[in-house]
Amino acid sequence: MSDTFERGMKTRREVLGDAHVDRAEAAKTDFDLPFQTLITEGAWGTVWSSDAISRRERSMLTLALLAATGNFEEIPMHIRATANTGATKEDVMEVFQHVAIYAGVPKANHAIKLAKATYAEMEDTA
Repeated sequence: MSDTFERGMKTRREVLGDAHVDRAEAAKTDFDLPFQTLITEGAWGTVWSSDAISRRERSMLTLALLAATGNFEEIPMHIRATANTGATKEDVMEVFQHVAIYAGVPKANHAIKLAKATYAEMEDTA
C-alpha cells in the first residue's frame, strides 16, 4: 500500500471511527477495491489529511456540499463523524441554513431531518 493510502486509512479511522471503517472494509470486494482505494487515497489520504483547514471546518464543508448537491445518503455518516471532528450541532445548523439560502430550502430541510434523526440515534446509543 502507498503512503497516501496508509495516511488515508489512519485519517478515515480518526474521523469515522474504527467500527464504521471495519464494517466498510469487511464489505469490500474485488469489484469495488479500485473505488475503495481511490476514495481512501483521494478523499481521506489527500483532502481530509491536509492541515490547510481544520477537521471541524472540513466536516462543515462536507455536510454543506452533501446537502447542496442532494447526496443525502452520506449525511448521517458525516453527522456521526462530527463527534470526532469537533463540529457542533450549532455549526451543523449554520451549515444547513447556508444550504437553504444558497442551494434551496427543500435540500436543507431534508438534511436537517436526517441530522435530527442521527443525533437522536447517537444520544440513544451513548
